[in-house]
Amino acid sequence: MKIWMTLLGMCLATVGAAVADSDQDRARRAVEQGLILPFKDILAKVQQAYPGQILKAELDDDDGIVVYELKILSGDGRVVEVVYDARTGELLKAKGVKPSR
Repeated sequence: MKIWMTLLGMCLATVGAAVADSDQDRARRAVEQGLILPFKDILAKVQQAYPGQILKAELDDDDGIVVYELKILSGDGRVVEVVYDARTGELLKAKGVKPSR
């Protein structure tokens, strides 16, 4: 039984790696074809507007719009979540941001 569980685990790990490579390849092709902006361009905007430590970054499909979603730990300890349109670089959403006074 342990052998089968080990083999199953190895197979699942291999499939997971293949899926991750596939997502990465699709993202790279989209950047090369000019369909989305490179992550470094979005990251520069994020770091200027929301300084802090990047906790998580994802390229996702949000209702047919490809977006970069990031979670940032701000200097004052808040978790800020931002969503940028991957095609235009436009900020679509920001949560956890202190309101301006």
